[in-house]
Amino acid sequence: MNVNEVFNSLLNHEELTREQTKQVLLGITKGEFNDAEISALLTAIQMRGITVDELLGFRDGVLETGVSVPLEADRYIDVVGTGGDRKNTFNISTTSCFVIAGAGYKVAKHGNYAATSVSGASNVIKNHGVTFTDDVDKLNKCLNEVGIVYLHAQLFAKSFKFVGPTRKALPFPTFFNLLGPIINPSKPRCQLLGTANLDQMRLYNQVFQKLGIDYGIVNSIDGYDEISLTSDFKVTTNNYEKVFRPQDLGFEIAKPEELVGGATEEEAAAIFDNVLANKAMPAQKNIVLANAAFAIQVLERGQKTIEECIEIARESIDSGRALQVFKKFVEFNS
Repeated sequence: MNVNEVFNSLLNHEELTREQTKQVLLGITKGEFNDAEISALLTAIQMRGITVDELLGFRDGVLETGVSVPLEADRYIDVVGTGGDRKNTFNISTTSCFVIAGAGYKVAKHGNYAATSVSGASNVIKNHGVTFTDDVDKLNKCLNEVGIVYLHAQLFAKSFKFVGPTRKALPFPTFFNLLGPIINPSKPRCQLLGTANLDQMRLYNQVFQKLGIDYGIVNSIDGYDEISLTSDFKVTTNNYEKVFRPQDLGFEIAKPEELVGGATEEEAAAIFDNVLANKAMPAQKNIVLANAAFAIQVLERGQKTIEECIEIARESIDSGRALQVFKKFVEFNS
């Protein structure tokens, strides 16, 4: 890895190729960049803005240096948000995943501990006594027997530890925050991604097009990185790009306070439990239904209307199957 060549390109305002950024990531893991150079690299790219190919190259490097998870299923989905919206919502994406699995679809949820909220996906999963694993055989057995598997990011993305201290020292977020949603080690062919703003939506739209997967990207116009039902929201998929109103889908507008995940991990876990048990506030249930429905539509390759997908998600909760899947998941992984 020619470090000087990389910095000369950045200083000349040139874009790096996908292969170059992959080699940069590999170089970082091999100790070819010192802390000052890593800091300069992250700062330079953040100031200019990362390109699609640069982001894909870093993704390639993270996956190559990490633990691969080949899952024995043809079609499964990951539902995740970029984070960083500072809204401290309850675990909407994670709850949606169990609703999707309860509807009979396969899910490989990739997640981590909370960074900007009280409870991240790993927090709420661990709060129920689940033990994380990178045992591929066990993960495959879980997917086949339960219908959903959880991939705790820290067990798989080994390269992040090489940039962790520098990222923490910098007073601003870096492009590494954008990598989380696209480094699921099982490389799912379907994904629903929530973004905190429309610029991120445009970036990931091009990323997913280059990856050639079936996808949906959602953004609530008032800044939530998921379908919050607190405002109009935009959805971009392989098949369409459209702005929806909550009323268009038969939902009432939600109040921001109805989405809050509480002040503790235990409070967030209680909301998660209540939604799956069909005991949550109507707004909390509706928000999960909306996100699960658009994920189901991705899995169905857009062949079902969103109204049909909402009813599939609703039946998963109302029938008790979503809760049943979660209980089986906890039992399997405890």
